[in-house]
Amino acid sequence: MRFGLWVATERPFDEILATALEAERLGYDAVYLADHFMPRTKPALQPRLESWTTLGALAARTARVRLGVLVTGNTYRHPAIVAKMAATVDRISNGRLVLGLGGGWQRNEHQAYGIELPEVPELLGRLDEACQVIRSLLDTTWSNFDGRWYRLVDAPCEPKAVQAHLPLLLGVAGEKIAMGIAARHADIWNYWGTPEHIAHKISVLDRHCEAAGRDPASLERSVQALVHLTDDPAGAEALLATGDRQPTLAGSPAEIGEHLARYRELGVSEFVLSDRTLGDSEAQRFENMDRFLSEAAAGLRH
Repeated sequence: MRFGLWVATERPFDEILATALEAERLGYDAVYLADHFMPRTKPALQPRLESWTTLGALAARTARVRLGVLVTGNTYRHPAIVAKMAATVDRISNGRLVLGLGGGWQRNEHQAYGIELPEVPELLGRLDEACQVIRSLLDTTWSNFDGRWYRLVDAPCEPKAVQAHLPLLLGVAGEKIAMGIAARHADIWNYWGTPEHIAHKISVLDRHCEAAGRDPASLERSVQALVHLTDDPAGAEALLATGDRQPTLAGSPAEIGEHLARYRELGVSEFVLSDRTLGDSEAQRFENMDRFLSEAAAGLRH
């Protein structure tokens, strides 16, 4: 398995950079950022750096880790602009970008900035077309596309990315349509979930791949859950009982390692660790980043 670190953009840039450099030093395979401009609940006045401009800065300062936005909201930017941004960041990083894309969902951001948030059928139709637009721009000299939502006429995207095939990651969950879009267009599928939940999702994804005439093994699977490292069994139980809205793993490094091994058995090739639950101080976060990789993930890394 590969292991990535999802770095909170609420922090000042120097802390984000220090965290990315520490992740690279410790041996993490990737560093990801979230594409949000404000919290989804009040108080909404919380500083957050914009993800893609921050990613470009990280691309210039890191040397080995893969870099990506987990995931880019398709409603926020025209996909032709996203393709250009992706090719540029891939150039800056010398071929280390993963292009993460999702439909977009956070309603208060759309309302605050006057960005349209379509109903689900249109949202997914736009995402499907955006995948085609982006792939065409990245892979061909001149792109033409006449869709319902997007149109290109002899559109270039130069210079191209360093990677001959820049990987497209889709973070989608809907079992009827959205996961079918991933089966048709994505190189990597990403989702939140515990191993029990992911097992079901992967079975759905496999069926979509088969319906699209695609070998399910050709679509990588990437997952994340909030991780609380604690050697206190009662504390772990309390964390799981109160819980966050996101799927959560809590326990000792050995117990977390058992969950990671289950993910690997399911065919998951990457686990992404959020740094939001690793401690309140930079020193605590760095210590738990090290503990996770050297203890919980020991023996599971590729």
